[in-house]
Amino acid sequence: MKPILRSIIIGFLGFIALISLLIGSYQVLNAGRIFPGVTVSGIDVGGLLPSQAAKLIGESITYPQTGKLNFEFSGQSWQVTPAQIGMFLDLDGSAQNAFLVGRTGSIITRLAEQFGSAYYGHPVSLSVIFDQRMAFNFLTELAKQIDVPAANAGVTIRGTEVIVANSMTGLRLDRETSLQAIASQINTLNDGAVPLTVIDIKPLIVDVGSQAEAARTLLSEPFNLVLPENQPEEQKTYTLQPEEMAGMLAFGVGSDTENPVYTLSLDPVKLNFYLSQLGGKLHLEPVNTRFTFNDSSRQLEVIQPAVIGRELDLEKSMQSIQEKVGKGEHSADLVFNFTNPAVTDEMTGAQLGITELVEAQTSYFRGSSSARIQNIKTAASSFHGLLIAPGETFSMASELGNISLDNGYAEALIIIGDKTIKGVGGGVCQVSSTLFRTAFFAGLPIAERHPHAYRVGYYEQTAGGHSASLAGLDATVYVPLVDFKFTNDTPNWILMETYTSPTYGSLTWKFYSTNDGRSVNWSTTSPQNIVQPPDDLYRENPDLPEGEIRQVEYRADGADVTVNREVIRNGSLYFNDTFFTHYQPWQAIFEYGPGTELPTPTPAP
Repeated sequence: MKPILRSIIIGFLGFIALISLLIGSYQVLNAGRIFPGVTVSGIDVGGLLPSQAAKLIGESITYPQTGKLNFEFSGQSWQVTPAQIGMFLDLDGSAQNAFLVGRTGSIITRLAEQFGSAYYGHPVSLSVIFDQRMAFNFLTELAKQIDVPAANAGVTIRGTEVIVANSMTGLRLDRETSLQAIASQINTLNDGAVPLTVIDIKPLIVDVGSQAEAARTLLSEPFNLVLPENQPEEQKTYTLQPEEMAGMLAFGVGSDTENPVYTLSLDPVKLNFYLSQLGGKLHLEPVNTRFTFNDSSRQLEVIQPAVIGRELDLEKSMQSIQEKVGKGEHSADLVFNFTNPAVTDEMTGAQLGITELVEAQTSYFRGSSSARIQNIKTAASSFHGLLIAPGETFSMASELGNISLDNGYAEALIIIGDKTIKGVGGGVCQVSSTLFRTAFFAGLPIAERHPHAYRVGYYEQTAGGHSASLAGLDATVYVPLVDFKFTNDTPNWILMETYTSPTYGSLTWKFYSTNDGRSVNWSTTSPQNIVQPPDDLYRENPDLPEGEIRQVEYRADGADVTVNREVIRNGSLYFNDTFFTHYQPWQAIFEYGPGTELPTPTPAP
């Protein structure tokens, strides 16, 4: 090798060794430290350990705690620090980013970054943490002071006056857009105003003039609720006065949000309540036709037409009314559901199995007061023409209903417990006793029967006198506690007819049906185990005048009576039953006014 070439090679190798030595020394000198020339947001951190750099950055940059962000809207302003809305410095992250300068990539890249940083400088962005949840919560609280709901135009009612309320545009803070503006501002690390984005909210309804006019028209006159034709009552309409309608009116926005409509209607809850009350008044239970049997033609004759049952259809009636209200009209049809009774006017005796008289019984009440006779006539008339269905257990108390002065009854003597007192309906037991005998001799099962506490002379009267054999064939009814019931166990309907004759003092009860081959054999012990009543009793009544004596209880022997019955059908025993009655001995009682001279008491025989 020539000496010159050798010298060149040796010199080049020496240069390489020198450069390597310098690079190695530079690496050793900056081991664990940030390379010279590196800055973080203008802060020179070259030559510092990362921990030292983090401390220096934290001491140099106080923007999160001292910066000022201003928010303004419509004359209102709010000021906060960046830290209050979620900005924090990532000191360790910023120092670590500075430390990584010249330490990533290939060896050439690393050396280039190291020496470029030392010669030209190498800026590193500050690492910032922005907790958007805090900023969003801040904006949410801010929205409470900014947001204004849009107000639709509306109508209110004061008395019967219709008042229009104008619409109003609402405001809403756009928190998403405003959040982006916050992020942009804090990234500058400078104080400044953050623009708030506030959106106008348009109301759905801006004009309610037509609905207000419709409400005025609706309240200008009464609103009529019309019953269907051919109803039994004379009153065909029920009227809602404007004041009542005003209290029910309701306004609202229709469900179509794309094309919202302001609606006029009646409040469904209030309307339902009103119709429920009215429906109770208009409700009719179905009632069978009442007939009499013409003994000559052997045909049924209508004496009281059937009542078609009806019940107000709340849902359909509400729809009918709302539809008319929406159109500004002043009447609507009420809608009913109708129910036919089991027996209607056009039915015949053949259809019902009513073809002949199957039983008739007569009781007598000679000597009754006019009030007692009135009560007998009133009670008996409620059963005239009444039908009993096959298989039905008939309740006399249910049919009698309320025994009151308003229903045509008078005050007469009645038995309550161990006393005979004056009360409304005295004499009704003449009717129940007659019905008991008719059902008894018709061979029908008796479901419930209660005898009187003592023997009453009326119930043992015959056409020409009295018969003790009728004792034990009485029945008392005291609505609603004491009832008389029997069962129609035949396959046919039973028609009952009642006839009262005040002239002869008699009540006749008839059963019309079709004889199913039954007959009755009966026997009675007549009164036995006779017990004499106590001596007559006199007691002073301060409400009576001096010299007046009034009898309030009448003497009657106590006795036991047993009545046996056999019901024969088509020659065979169908059933038998026994009715036992225990009558108490009853004392005669007289009341007298103070100072009255009393007669010598009559001893019991």
